[in-house]
Amino acid sequence: MSLLSVVVPCYNEEKAIPFFYQEITKVSDELTRSYPDLSFEYIFIDDGSSDGTMDVVKKLRGQDSRVRYLSFSRNFGKEAALYAGLQKSAGDHVVCMDADLQDPPHLLPQMYEAVVKEGYDSAATRRVTRKGEPKIRSFFARLFYKLMNNISDVEFVDGARDYRIMSRKMVDAILELGESNRFTKGIYSWVGFRTKWIEFENVERIAGETKWSFFGLLRYSFEAILGFSTAPLSFVITLGFIVTAFAFLLIVFIVIKTLLFGDPTSGWPSMICIIVFFSGTQLLCTGIVGAYLGKTYLETKNRPIFIAREED
Repeated sequence: MSLLSVVVPCYNEEKAIPFFYQEITKVSDELTRSYPDLSFEYIFIDDGSSDGTMDVVKKLRGQDSRVRYLSFSRNFGKEAALYAGLQKSAGDHVVCMDADLQDPPHLLPQMYEAVVKEGYDSAATRRVTRKGEPKIRSFFARLFYKLMNNISDVEFVDGARDYRIMSRKMVDAILELGESNRFTKGIYSWVGFRTKWIEFENVERIAGETKWSFFGLLRYSFEAILGFSTAPLSFVITLGFIVTAFAFLLIVFIVIKTLLFGDPTSGWPSMICIIVFFSGTQLLCTGIVGAYLGKTYLETKNRPIFIAREED
């Protein structure tokens, strides 16, 4: 028998889970008809929800022995939920997908065939359109992927979702990366392995509201930049050279101007501008270096990525 683990991170998805369960079981039945030796487990990771998410999951558990769950002691974030789900999974293959049905379950048979019949280690999905998404968010999302591909050695696919199926070998490789500041899309690429990309049109969530605000996504993008690129540190060095050169030229200019024309004015406005300019530059550079130092500090604490409150 072959086992396929379905990992579902959940945060306040009380309304969406019944629809998701209905769809995923339909697809599971379809797959088991094609692959009689295939069995499933559905692992719901409750990321500290404040609604009735766990009540719904426990009810499903009572109806279906394939349902398993793990509930966090508080909200640790989706990255921690994905890691916990991979850690709890026992399948020969593992698929991660959201509960809001923005990751279409009907793609799963095609993804499974890619890893079973075509020899891929992973089959991942990417959105080819962002229909229904705010334009400002779409603009910054595309900008983010272009930026990351320019400053990082790891490939970032525009429109990539966390929805993917992986072999046990790839899952084990991901679990070896125990860093607490995680950006899973980058980790997927960093560990390598052969991946087939499957494209689909954007799908609206079936119920509930998105948990990602614009500023939440902005903070998430900073995690990716700090985790998979040292370009900001190189930027600080370059900026330091530029500012130093500018300061030297400015000093030369002021000396020559004073020798030729004297200094009839006190120079207070120019002095203030120079002080503010250099102070701002120093703060910017210190902030960038501090951000990397802060991430290092958090990693050295070696705190657990998540804490479980209950599981089954």
